[in-house]
Amino acid sequence: MVGRRGGGMRVELLHHHGCPHAHAAHQLIEQCLRTLAISSPILVRVGDYPSPTVLVDGIDVMRPTHAVAAGSACRLDIPTQDRLLDILSAHLAPEA
Repeated sequence: MVGRRGGGMRVELLHHHGCPHAHAAHQLIEQCLRTLAISSPILVRVGDYPSPTVLVDGIDVMRPTHAVAAGSACRLDIPTQDRLLDILSAHLAPEA
């Protein structure tokens, strides 16, 4: 890794209490941030959310053209490593 970047990027993990996928999603986000040398913290919010939801600068990585839905439910479209790396990289592009 060369340098740390992305400090101004907002990365959030939204999930409902007891979500069986929240821990794995958190680990995936950490891994992707390390891979890209991004120093942004992960803001974790537990509440009435489709779970797990990953937001980068307020945009749902799996449904970027839709508003974040409300309601505790398990998501079928769980973020993948490739998808998360692509989104994070795209948000870094202006800094490059």
